[in-house]
Amino acid sequence: MTQARQRSWSESENLLTGVDVSVGAKELIGTWSLRDWRIEYEDGRVTRPFGACAAGQLLYSANGWMSATVSARDRRTLDAANARNAAEADKATAFDSYFHYAGRWHLDGDVVVHSVSLALNPGFVGTAQRRSVRLEGTELELAVQESLGNGQSRRHVLAWRRIEAD
Repeated sequence: MTQARQRSWSESENLLTGVDVSVGAKELIGTWSLRDWRIEYEDGRVTRPFGACAAGQLLYSANGWMSATVSARDRRTLDAANARNAAEADKATAFDSYFHYAGRWHLDGDVVVHSVSLALNPGFVGTAQRRSVRLEGTELELAVQESLGNGQSRRHVLAWRRIEAD
């Protein structure tokens, strides 16, 4: 990207400094609501980790930060008012029905790269989560191929819809 283009965006929008300001990047900025999270297997099976009605929110900021949250609907309330005082089994159930990470983002061609700095799963921190991007109007699809070992893989597909400002 040329410095002139960076300067032009910085001056006209006062946003996107240090972020890829291609049309695709501009179109991702905003808030997205999860429509579907499915996992497609090579044998044709399809599963939905948090059920057919999972909830989620994806945020892309103009200054290069992002946050992704996905949850099963109708999660059971913990018995304790403070989660730290809940039974271990209840905490495990809550953990298993919720997914979150946040960090910096940028586009690399038709792939969005999430550089994870915070995550529910500590194993995600410090990783670069790469997702292929397909955007049509207010519909966004992010997908990633996951290796299962033994030469097999599965494909995670998350479908999102833009949340318009009120």
